[in-house]
Amino acid sequence: MIGQTTMTDARRLYQQIADQVRQLIVNGQYPPGSRLPAERELAQQLGVSRPSLREALIALEIDGTIEIRMGSGVYVLNAAKPSTAGRSLGESPTELMQARAVIESAVIVQATATMPEATLKTLRDILTAMRDEITQGRKPLEQDRQFHLVIAESVGNSVLHEIVASLFDERHSPMSDHMRGRFETPETWQFALSEHEAILAALEMKDPLAAQVAMHAHLMASSRRWVEN
Repeated sequence: MIGQTTMTDARRLYQQIADQVRQLIVNGQYPPGSRLPAERELAQQLGVSRPSLREALIALEIDGTIEIRMGSGVYVLNAAKPSTAGRSLGESPTELMQARAVIESAVIVQATATMPEATLKTLRDILTAMRDEITQGRKPLEQDRQFHLVIAESVGNSVLHEIVASLFDERHSPMSDHMRGRFETPETWQFALSEHEAILAALEMKDPLAAQVAMHAHLMASSRRWVEN
């Protein structure tokens, strides 16, 4: 059972779960053309969490083993697709957002007390541009990135800035990119904009606790929009 995997297994959890599902397909339990059990049932069968199962299913869809049909279910396409064990699909989106929540919530506490008015103005301008992009029906990916990196840069620690940038840019991995394509909509971007505005309001009040809470809430809400949608 996946839950018994030791820390010595370096493979990502979603890859291990994907291999379990793939083995069920290869063994003929779910032949091509069949529909996999409902998410809750399959998660219980494998002894894994539903968010981890969702990530595994995304990995299987990327390699062409299954097709996720929104509102219909998950269907087996090919029983002979190879494992993606040797292919890097990226970090677990759930774990990635958890890591970002921990690090960026700490970074913003340091940023709040010393953030100059010029930086606050830059953040306001970024959110104005973000709002315009959403209104035009475009995804404000660059504005989203700038917002988080400007906050990190304001601390004056190049290592922290690099960590925040690296974690943010992981969203362009095959796993995260595929999930974004499925679940990001103008509505989810509007939620993200509102959460950014709450972060900025806390920074303008120079309230480190409120800023920390707003940043953590934003990143965990982003995770739910990606994985639990």
